[in-house]
Amino acid sequence: MKRTLMAAMAAGLLALGAGTAQAQDWPARPIKIYVGSAPGGGTDAMARAVADRLGPLLKQPVVVDNRPGASNTLAADATAKSTDGHTMVMGVVTAHAIAPHLLKLNYDSNRDLVPVAFVGAVPNVLVVSNSVPADSVQSLVKLAKQEPGKLNYATSGAGSTQHIAAEMFKDAAAVDLVHVPYKGSGPALIDLVGGQVQLSFDTMPSVIGQIRNNKVRALAVTTPKRNPQLPNVPTLAEAGVPGIEMSAWYGIYMPAATPKAVQDKVHDAVNQVLAMPETKTRLDAIGAEITPMTQAQFAQFHAAEYKRFGEVIKKNHIKLD
Repeated sequence: MKRTLMAAMAAGLLALGAGTAQAQDWPARPIKIYVGSAPGGGTDAMARAVADRLGPLLKQPVVVDNRPGASNTLAADATAKSTDGHTMVMGVVTAHAIAPHLLKLNYDSNRDLVPVAFVGAVPNVLVVSNSVPADSVQSLVKLAKQEPGKLNYATSGAGSTQHIAAEMFKDAAAVDLVHVPYKGSGPALIDLVGGQVQLSFDTMPSVIGQIRNNKVRALAVTTPKRNPQLPNVPTLAEAGVPGIEMSAWYGIYMPAATPKAVQDKVHDAVNQVLAMPETKTRLDAIGAEITPMTQAQFAQFHAAEYKRFGEVIKKNHIKLD
């Protein structure tokens, strides 16, 4: 019995030592961060804000690799299947808490990927093309009721936060809008500015520049409180359509097989980046709220959001087009 116990203790110490050594040796090559949307979108902006400072901390280049499409799930799928030990994804609520309830995926968000470091969240913003004769939420609702099925809303893809928010808005306001999905916010915004589509519930980082340059008009934010970057834009509840709360959150996920010591190293490095004043300034400018979490808190948050969106999708009868 004593010999067995000593052997088990020795094995445990060896495993601990191996894990520590592996973390010390990691990273041994450039690191790749997959992004599930096209350049110019909110996920891309968040990823680059982290990647630009993460490389010097980890003493290896950090490369952002855009894999847009399928509601951000192509990037998550590529990460789940990676075996090089140096791949992660800038996870977004779409891929990790929404799409699993709407799509048949080749990975399991709860089994094949592990939440490592939470980055923050941004509000969704109801914006309209300048060609739309509506300067408030209520005037938009009135227009949509006068012309049912004539207004198109753009999203970064089916199953995105933009999609879910718009479908909730349709139900709450009793209007008929047509969904036009794109492969990322970048191309969706091009058509919104050009007037090919009339409105969107895009994320703040994607659309803030177009709002400031008067290329589109912001009618409301989908959070309980107004955003400091758009202090004159009301919440949807203030604008007369209560009950809709939507924000896009982001965090680093890695393959589930990643050694815990490496996860800890990435978690600590990302949080160092988020604590840098220049990072905070950069993310504040796009309306992001940095919310530090322990890895355990991030895992709990992921589980809660997964459950919440499953219930939202079922309650609002949301399906892919």
